[in-house]
Amino acid sequence: MFHALSDRSRRGMIDRLGRGPASVTELAAPLAVALPTVMKHLQVLEESGLVLSEKSGRVRTYRLQQDALAAVERWVEQRKTRWTAAFDRLNQFLADEPETLPE
Repeated sequence: MFHALSDRSRRGMIDRLGRGPASVTELAAPLAVALPTVMKHLQVLEESGLVLSEKSGRVRTYRLQQDALAAVERWVEQRKTRWTAAFDRLNQFLADEPETLPE
């Protein structure tokens, strides 16, 4: 998922899909790349589990997979808790150290 989110174009597509489902054409509109490149980006997003697609006639529509972003959020929150605790310990250690002035 982090690989999929590492690209600015793919993050833009995720942002757009946050407002609702969109066709390939709609997702490609703000990008200055060829349609095959857009399709490759969408393939990466779909393989990562961030988006789902369905085809109706000739139109392929993508939508955000809400549960996938929740998994990323949980992963970040777990690390944030550990990092915060580590910084709190560091702050306490530094506060307990006697101040020494350079001679």
